[in-house]
Amino acid sequence: MEAMESGNDLRVDARISELEIKLAYADDLLETLNHTVFRQQEQIEVLQRQLDDLRRQVQAIPGGGASSLREEIPPHY
Repeated sequence: MEAMESGNDLRVDARISELEIKLAYADDLLETLNHTVFRQQEQIEVLQRQLDDLRRQVQAIPGGGASSLREEIPPHY
């Protein structure tokens, strides 16, 4: 009877070890993804500021550009 319990204990220990390893990989992946999302958010904020600056520059141009794309005639016409 003890041999079966010992075998079961080994299987349970092996399963626990396997789960702990998977958890460690999952934790590492989560940390990597969090860092990636953080960097992407920073890049989005930089790009948003650049877009806002470009909008202000376009609005500051005398005439402000065409009010719609239909008013803008391609140069070959």
